[in-house]
Amino acid sequence: MKRGIPVAWQKLDWQKLFRQKLSFQKPSHLKPYHQKLNRMVTGGVLALVVTFGTSSINAGQGPTLLVMGDSLSAAYGIEQEEGWVTLLEERLEGQATVVNASISGETTSGGAQRFTDIIGQRQPDIVLLELGGNDGLRGLDPNQMRANLARMIEQSQEVDADVLLLGIDIPPNYGQAYRDAFTGVFHSLADEYDISLVPFLLEDVALDRQLMQSDGIHPTAEAQPIILDNVWPALEPLLSEHTLKGAIQAKAE
Repeated sequence: MKRGIPVAWQKLDWQKLFRQKLSFQKPSHLKPYHQKLNRMVTGGVLALVVTFGTSSINAGQGPTLLVMGDSLSAAYGIEQEEGWVTLLEERLEGQATVVNASISGETTSGGAQRFTDIIGQRQPDIVLLELGGNDGLRGLDPNQMRANLARMIEQSQEVDADVLLLGIDIPPNYGQAYRDAFTGVFHSLADEYDISLVPFLLEDVALDRQLMQSDGIHPTAEAQPIILDNVWPALEPLLSEHTLKGAIQAKAE
């Protein structure tokens, strides 16, 4: 796993940027920015609703995959059909149902609050958990992040869903100790709960400026196939297991 951080990530004043994003008081000169952010979040919610609606059409065709993520899985800054989750659905060619419950700006706390209802409604066979990046960028407590992720993992396992944890790295704004604690959460959870792990979702992407948007945080459309290729080796065995399990059940019936 590469631990390097793009130069653009290191130069940005992340603390200032996220104070602006989280501020309830919006100065007049920031209104266009916040209007864009609000449209972006609204778009993420609309995409979530649309995904839920279309996914039900394919219900019963193979396993159901639930993607719980943030902007990295919500196709932030690019067309929805260009995102890696949509590319995953295309690769599966109707052999599985993909539900994308990702929302730009989501934290592990927000995800955990939504998760109970979503997992109850969708009853997934595989959960792809891609949350934590916003916790890190906001300097939130890694212990709380771990507790939130653990809660979602446990809820998944209670309904016999396999979990694929998609890890992420952060810029070193808060010091190496914080960064180590942050990235260590993903590894420790994978070990404790015996789940599959992609250590760094943006492997071979984050260090390539041409594959990152101008904000230095979000991948471009060209990066999405690489992200899918990072996920696929860990996801494919889970898909194969559920396909075999479904075949056995069908034969028994």
